Amino acid sequence: MLTRLIDQTKSLFYSAIAFSLLAGVMSIALVSIINEIVNSVGDTRTRWLMGFALVAVLSLITQVVSSILFERLTAQAHAGVRKHVAGRVLAADYHHLERVGDAKIKSALTEHSLKIAEFFVGLPRVLSSAVMVVGGLLYIAILSLPFFLMACFALILGSLGFHFIHLRAISYLKDAANEQDRLFGHFESLIGGAKEMRLNTQKRLAFFDNVLGESILGVQESRVKGMSIFVLATSWGRFLIFAFIGIAMWIMAADGAPLRVMTGFALLFIFMMPPLEVLLLNIPALNFAKISAGHIEDVCQQLVDDEKSANETIESFELLELTSVRHRYYHEQSDDYFTLGPVSLNFSPGELVFLVGGNGSGKTTLAKLLVGLYVPEEGKVTLDGKLINNENRDQYRQLFSAVFSDFYLFEKLLEDQHVDLDSVGNELISKLNLQHKVQIKDGGFTSRSLSQGQRKRLALIVSYLEDRPFLLFDEWAADQDPSFKDVFYHHLLPELKEQGKTIFVISHDDRYFHLADRVLKMENGQLVDFNDADKTKHECLERGKEIPVLSMDKELAV
Repeated sequence: MLTRLIDQTKSLFYSAIAFSLLAGVMSIALVSIINEIVNSVGDTRTRWLMGFALVAVLSLITQVVSSILFERLTAQAHAGVRKHVAGRVLAADYHHLERVGDAKIKSALTEHSLKIAEFFVGLPRVLSSAVMVVGGLLYIAILSLPFFLMACFALILGSLGFHFIHLRAISYLKDAANEQDRLFGHFESLIGGAKEMRLNTQKRLAFFDNVLGESILGVQESRVKGMSIFVLATSWGRFLIFAFIGIAMWIMAADGAPLRVMTGFALLFIFMMPPLEVLLLNIPALNFAKISAGHIEDVCQQLVDDEKSANETIESFELLELTSVRHRYYHEQSDDYFTLGPVSLNFSPGELVFLVGGNGSGKTTLAKLLVGLYVPEEGKVTLDGKLINNENRDQYRQLFSAVFSDFYLFEKLLEDQHVDLDSVGNELISKLNLQHKVQIKDGGFTSRSLSQGQRKRLALIVSYLEDRPFLLFDEWAADQDPSFKDVFYHHLLPELKEQGKTIFVISHDDRYFHLADRVLKMENGQLVDFNDADKTKHECLERGKEIPVLSMDKELAV
């Protein structure tokens, strides 16, 4: 991930690095010039002072330019990571998307992408500090080769100690990153389970103490342990530097070293301490970025995309067939794997089909197989005799418009702008008696703060505006009052059928089954006979005679 980002921002990245290195070189030059000023007199000191002024200005310019370039690079990297993850999410197979889960994806888009961005924030400081330390060592070598070797030995010893302690710290930081993913899942429960927890004080307290609290504490403790170990490693390195300074100054004083050498050493050691500390303290941020990049790569690798994007929408079809399709998945209720199928089914234009069955029988799974969100593990799906595969599955999905029970309502209408969305949409809103609650303005809903039933009506409007040849409704009427159920079954569905749409309705409203061309029943992943369909249809028809038929133009109660 980091390599990809650097490659995408190659010119900006290397320009920023160049200015950071120049800033480090200017800092070393300032120290050497200060040493010369201290140990010179007369015109020589004046020339060194002029040189100092010039180098100071250059140092300021290089530092400012480096910081600006890296700020731009940080923003670009942050946006690039988010776009990359979002692109993989949008392109991924839906089944793989479900397997990865919301928490990991949200964590990648927020926490982990931020850590990668912070890598670019800290990089100029690391580079400048590294140049200062290396330059300082080279200046020490010019002053005294034996002391240079001693300094190298101290740094090597400190680096080895830092490395071994650092490995332990990394394990804690990885634990913190893993717990962070779980914590995002608990954050979703914090909002999604708000009603349930307010109705049960014991559950609320248990969630706060034993689930959310433990996860927050787990992230905190792992990070504190990891960072504490880094601090210990940094302190070890600082101790070795101070020990080396003390030994070096003691030896130089004992040997009667020249004043120029002693002041040079003193200035260098004082000068090298801050960049050395910056170098050591910023290494954890770089490791955070490496760990976060690994998490993002892991998420992206799980978001498999074996399909080609659709170039056009299918306007019509003659025959859609599912032949012996089978799909297997883990069923949480039974703590076992559930197998759907083999199922054989076909659909034609202008057909209204109902699907019934108990909870967990496989109705929604069949619907997802039908619309191409799931890929059959066995069997085949054909459209007008053409096999649906990875080459054309995305194009096949454009055949459908669906309102699932767990639908999502976008703020903006993202449909094709070939129609006036505002006028057509507001006409449909009035038809569904929502005009006093919400309007469509500039291609978006003015409000989504509505009841579940009202939001489903808006989702139905979106489905109308998509104008696809095949519509699927998964328990759409479950949250509607009786009057709107009647409008849905007696007016909306027949109206769509007259337009030649194929309609597949998952429903438990048996009083309306007589309106369907076919009623299918799902039991334990299998399609079964619907208890003598002709007799049932006749009984439903008799019951339907007593149902009042409401006009679409008549004002309805909410």
